[in-house]
Amino acid sequence: MEILNLSYTIDSKGFTDIHDITPQITASVSESGLRSGSVLLFVPGSTAGLSTIEYEDGAISDLKQAIERLVPENMQYEHDLRWGDGNGFSHVRAALLKPNLEIPVDAGNLLLGTWQQVILLDFDNRPRKRTVICQLKGLFDKR
Repeated sequence: MEILNLSYTIDSKGFTDIHDITPQITASVSESGLRSGSVLLFVPGSTAGLSTIEYEDGAISDLKQAIERLVPENMQYEHDLRWGDGNGFSHVRAALLKPNLEIPVDAGNLLLGTWQQVILLDFDNRPRKRTVICQLKGLFDKR
């Protein structure tokens, strides 16, 4: 088994800004020659997360509304009282969604569902440059 480490940088606006990162991941798998294995994704930091969804306007809007209902932005958080940075909601949201995701690869293809895309969610209360670490593991074509 071989391992290849890559990363992507994404400019984000924060406040549940959602980015489809499937094209970058698909390109990385294709260019690397990974035939069978998996892609491990990780976003460093405590105010962003990774997930999958059908990346279309309705589903994105529904997801943002659900996140706001679960973890409202405009309530008091102990984190804010301690640090005064106003992003307590973003830490809680990120903890619920998690910073990592693993996707199997077979015959050089991500094993995603027909309408399933990989998304980065930035919950912080300010714009950020987010790094997504991408680790390709498995059997690669010989070059």
